[in-house]
Amino acid sequence: MTAAIAQSGSRPTFATRVLQIQAILIIVILATAPFLGSLLVTEDPLERADAIFALAGSRASRWLEARDLFKEGYAPVVLVSDGQREDAEDVALEQGARVPSAGEVARDALIALGVPTSKVIVLTGWRDNTSDEAAGLRDYALQHGWKKVIVVTSKLHTRRAGFAMRRAVAGTEIRILMRASRYDTDNPARWWQRRSTIRSVMHEVPALVTYVFGLGS
Repeated sequence: MTAAIAQSGSRPTFATRVLQIQAILIIVILATAPFLGSLLVTEDPLERADAIFALAGSRASRWLEARDLFKEGYAPVVLVSDGQREDAEDVALEQGARVPSAGEVARDALIALGVPTSKVIVLTGWRDNTSDEAAGLRDYALQHGWKKVIVVTSKLHTRRAGFAMRRAVAGTEIRILMRASRYDTDNPARWWQRRSTIRSVMHEVPALVTYVFGLGS
């Protein structure tokens, strides 16, 4: 009985794990502060793929990059995420307002910019976070036999997004190629010089840590 109690008490609780992660995070930030932005960025060499997937989360930079890659011949189709919706949007819809989703906005813009209607697909269904988008991509790619997908996102989001995407497709034959948008104006090497970039870094670092430690969805 005593041994069992001692063994049970030795297991770290969720709160303890969170505190451990926070301590590690502080050490990492202090040790790598000058390089923190650059460490969040990772890209793969471009190859021809079955599709280009533009993640939600930016007003235009991600789907503009997807448009360019499509026109450069890297893939025959562009998939755009439907993104998040607020509960209040349902209220507006019920009252007769048209509230286009992020995916619908991106689709309409891509078509207006010359991508054929038949080549733009909206990944329907609300996606609350990057892991949700990764799961949606995996399911859609498996259904359509895709083996290679270029995933487009913002510079500082590439490492975490790549981690989420590759975790989702583990055990399948799907390859993920991460691509940062050329229209993203953040400068990771000087991330402390602009307030919006600081906010992005301060969001991405703990989010990436929680993903790596299996606490992020």
